[in-house]
Amino acid sequence: MPEYAYSRGGEAVELAARGGLVLDEHQTDVIEALLGYREDDRFACREGAVVEPRQNGKGGILEARELYGVEVLEEELLIHSAHEYATALEAFYRMTVLVEEAGLRVRKVRNAHGEQGIDFMNGSRLRYRTRTRGGGRGFSCDFLALDEAMFLPEFAFGALTPTQSARGNPQIVYTGSAVDQEVHEHGVVLARVRERGLAGTDPALAYFEWSLDYGHPDEVPAEVAEDESAWAAANPAFGVRIRSESVAFEQRAMSERTFAVERLGVGDWPATDGGGGSDITAEEWAALADPESRLLDPVCLAFDVTPARASSSISAAGLRSDGQFHVELVERKPGTDWVVDRVVELCAAHSPVAVLCESRSPAASLVHKLEAAGVAVRVVDSAEHAKACGLIVDVVKQARLRHLGQPELTSAVKGAAKRALGDAWAWARRVSRVDIAPLVSVTLALWGASSQVPRPVYAAGGLT
Repeated sequence: MPEYAYSRGGEAVELAARGGLVLDEHQTDVIEALLGYREDDRFACREGAVVEPRQNGKGGILEARELYGVEVLEEELLIHSAHEYATALEAFYRMTVLVEEAGLRVRKVRNAHGEQGIDFMNGSRLRYRTRTRGGGRGFSCDFLALDEAMFLPEFAFGALTPTQSARGNPQIVYTGSAVDQEVHEHGVVLARVRERGLAGTDPALAYFEWSLDYGHPDEVPAEVAEDESAWAAANPAFGVRIRSESVAFEQRAMSERTFAVERLGVGDWPATDGGGGSDITAEEWAALADPESRLLDPVCLAFDVTPARASSSISAAGLRSDGQFHVELVERKPGTDWVVDRVVELCAAHSPVAVLCESRSPAASLVHKLEAAGVAVRVVDSAEHAKACGLIVDVVKQARLRHLGQPELTSAVKGAAKRALGDAWAWARRVSRVDIAPLVSVTLALWGASSQVPRPVYAAGGLT
């Protein structure tokens, strides 16, 4: 979050209230950040983004910011862009009411189709546009609102953003809900913004997201989707403008995936580099699925934890009776408090040749607890992690591996990104668009198994 010397957000909240728009706490927090200023009286955040489930008040945030931009900042041109004409039109109608109630002096209200907008006596102009290939070209605006940003084609983004290049103190605000790439064809632009926001490395981006901490909508457990506390965690307006009975109806009426995306904010975010980043294609991985595959002792175990410690995964690898490698996700559950007991239980049942985790993983914090429980853990460094990644790619390409087709592991393979390690690479947890702990743990378990489990000997008569 950008640091600011002072904020004019309180004034904007008061002006909105004068027009009948009373902002709730989370909306006020966003406005405070958007109208935060540096010592040189320029916006601390060049960009702002709000990603939250529907009906939580994203529109109110934009209205308050636009109202203040017109009346107090006297910004010359403000453009409110939406994906659909109906959405832009509705925002326009709401603003005409706010403007009248707040007592702003209007020169002209423009109602022509596709040209909706308001001209103010102080010279400010507010325009409402749908996104097209040429929409926005020829304009030079101070404030640009990109509503419904989960539908933001590259061509529209490219047409609109240069409109601010010659402005002295411009600002862009993206608002939208979680992207589901099966539904939202043009979600990559917002995914890039989100990636920067979660990384926290952009000093001029104020990023706000409300969602449950799952990497993919298919990973949300049924009991979580039915939990009212989960609804409240993902929806800041729950109990304010979103009623419990309405969410309960949505949960019954929607598919599990749709509810996870639309109400719990768990997206299926697209890769921002044109692919998942993995050297393993979805087709290659799918071709190696064998639900009847069985892993023989001795096995190698590995465990991994997500960066936010929201969930943990334990995997196993070894050989099948035909000499092919077998990998499987043994267990994936929320949190970390169950991992030690489960690893101890698996060690007692299978006497693994090794138990591995990566030194840079959040899972490394569990090593001392496992060792106190009598489990020796092999901590893998980054160089070994890179070797393990190379190995799993090799055995997949050579079709020397089988897996059970588990959806959590398949999702991790599809969404994994990489980080460079010299001339090699390793899986990158923080920039991957899904929870890749299942894949990391499988990768490490396979590497341990390949180096410590004896390979079978073949003779003329077959396996011996």
